Amino acid sequence: MSAQDSTEGIVIAIDGPSGSGKSSTSRGVARVRNLRYLDTGAMYRAITWWMLSNDVNVNDAEAVASLVERPVIVMGTDPNAPTVTVDGRDVAAEIRERDVTTNVSAVSAVPETRERMVRSQREIIAKARAESAGIVVEGRDITTVVAPDATVKLFLTASAEARAQRRSKEVRTSDVAATQADLARRDELDSNRAHSPLRQTADATELDTTGLTLDEVVALVSKLADEARDR
Repeated sequence: MSAQDSTEGIVIAIDGPSGSGKSSTSRGVARVRNLRYLDTGAMYRAITWWMLSNDVNVNDAEAVASLVERPVIVMGTDPNAPTVTVDGRDVAAEIRERDVTTNVSAVSAVPETRERMVRSQREIIAKARAESAGIVVEGRDITTVVAPDATVKLFLTASAEARAQRRSKEVRTSDVAATQADLARRDELDSNRAHSPLRQTADATELDTTGLTLDEVVALVSKLADEARDR
C-alpha cells in the first residue's frame, strides 16, 4: 500500500501503550472523517479468549502456534458500533475481562499469532481503502509492521498516572495503583518481545495526550490528516 496513491482511501496508523488514548482518539477521528475503524488489540484479545476458552496453555508457545489458525475472527469496522466475533459468537464484552487482559501479552508474543493477525489486518485495511474513504487503525505495531506506509503515522503517549486513571475508569476499578502496576508490566512485555515490539518509528508524530481533551486530540489528528493529504 502506498501513501502516495490518491486513488485509494487514507490510512491513519496510531500506536501507543495502553491508556494513552488510542481507542477513543481512533474512533473519534474515524467518526468525524467518515472513515472505517480497526482495533487490532481486540483481535489479539479475541484469539487469547479462544485459547483460554479451549483450555490451551497460553504460556506454551508451541501449543498456541499450532492452533492459531483455527478460530474464525471477524471484525466490524463501523466506528459507531465496532464488533468482534469468534466463530460467530459476539465476544466484545468477554475479551475485556481480566483473565484475557492478564494473558493477552503471552499469546501476542507468539510469532505465529502475530503473522496471522497482521495478515488479517492488512486484508481489512486494503478492503477499507478500496471501498471507503479509508481507515483508522490502532495498536502497537501498526506504524512499524502492519501499515508502515500509512498516510499518517502517530505514536500516542500519556503520563503513567493519567494512563492508570483512564484504564481504571474503563474497567471500573478504584485500585488505580494496581492498574498502574499492571500497565507497567504490559509495557515491559510489549516493548521487549522479540517479534514486533512496541516502539516509535522515526517518522511517526508523537502526541502526548496527558493534558488534552479528547476533542482536542481528535482535532489535532484530523489536522495532521489534512496536511498529509495536501502533500
